[in-house]
Amino acid sequence: MKLNFNMNSNIYTRLSVLTVIVLLTACSATTPEDDKQSRLKKLKEEQASLSKEIKKLEDEVAKANPDSVAVKAKEIAVIDLAPRSFDYSIQTQGSVEAEDNIMLSAKSMGAVTAVYVTEGQQISKGQALVQLDNGVIKRTIEAMKAQLELATAVYNRQKNLWDQKIGTEVQYLQAKTNKENLERQVESMKEQSDMSTITSPINGTVDELIAKVGENLSPGMPAARVINSSNLKLKANVSEAYVTNIKKGNKVLINIPELKKELTAQVSFVGRNIDPLSRTFTVEIKLPSLADLRPNMTGLVKVIFHSEASTIVVPINVVQDVNKEKVVYIAEMSGKQMVARKRVVTVDAVYDNLAQVQGLKTGDKVITSGYQGLNDGQAVKL
Repeated sequence: MKLNFNMNSNIYTRLSVLTVIVLLTACSATTPEDDKQSRLKKLKEEQASLSKEIKKLEDEVAKANPDSVAVKAKEIAVIDLAPRSFDYSIQTQGSVEAEDNIMLSAKSMGAVTAVYVTEGQQISKGQALVQLDNGVIKRTIEAMKAQLELATAVYNRQKNLWDQKIGTEVQYLQAKTNKENLERQVESMKEQSDMSTITSPINGTVDELIAKVGENLSPGMPAARVINSSNLKLKANVSEAYVTNIKKGNKVLINIPELKKELTAQVSFVGRNIDPLSRTFTVEIKLPSLADLRPNMTGLVKVIFHSEASTIVVPINVVQDVNKEKVVYIAEMSGKQMVARKRVVTVDAVYDNLAQVQGLKTGDKVITSGYQGLNDGQAVKL
């Protein structure tokens, strides 16, 4: 029995040792890896905390004594502020129109017997362009002229007799009335004959010729278009928001893309009616006489309604919204180190991507590149 107990005791002892060895082996297989992950995580947290603290201390030291520590400076670009002129303006688009752009039409019915001009021809006021058939009217006028000559002769004879107290007053009055009626009829027929000739009411150029020989025209039918290109205007629509700003006489800069030219003119007319659909009003600009200008050309219009002779202006993109304030960063020297300084500004007006501001002065170096993410007092370099 004692032998069996010893054997069992040895077996249990060996099993216990084996269990401990297995557990130790298992622990040695997992614990080191877990320790590495945990330590790595802890070191990274410590590194982030240290980097943040180092950056904070560097900024504080740089502010207190810029010469005591080498600080990495952010690259920037600047402009030196100086007073300049600044225009309040509105930009829009318009179309060139001719003041004298006339479509001529027939005043009477008839066949076209002659066309006296060609397209592109320069013509004068009163010049005949198209002739309609008026043969019947002319023959009627000739016949009536013969009757008028007879009636005039009878009237003159009766008048001489009446002056001598010969004959009756009725004979004299009948001769006079007959002559005057024929005169009025002749004048009326001449007016009808004139209506068969289409003439130009202005000096200009034949831009379009529609009438053709042999074609029948009726009153109101278009026959020719005449344009005076020396009398042009540009017509544009402006938002009703500027209805109190735009005045007659305002300076206007006009760019004609087709001609690659910029013209200077003045507002010649300001409409008083607001279009209910587009909410705009009409502006007209008298154009200078240019040979290359044509009706219906497009023009880019800049109407200047106020000008500041001398003021501080910055590019609008450098004005940042920070904590509900308008902020601009400038560069200035702090010891031997250039640093960024925050300036709170007031924006008076914005036109053409420029802002008129208060809060800056002549000579300030406004940061125009690299201003994003800057802090007050941060080191910078050009």
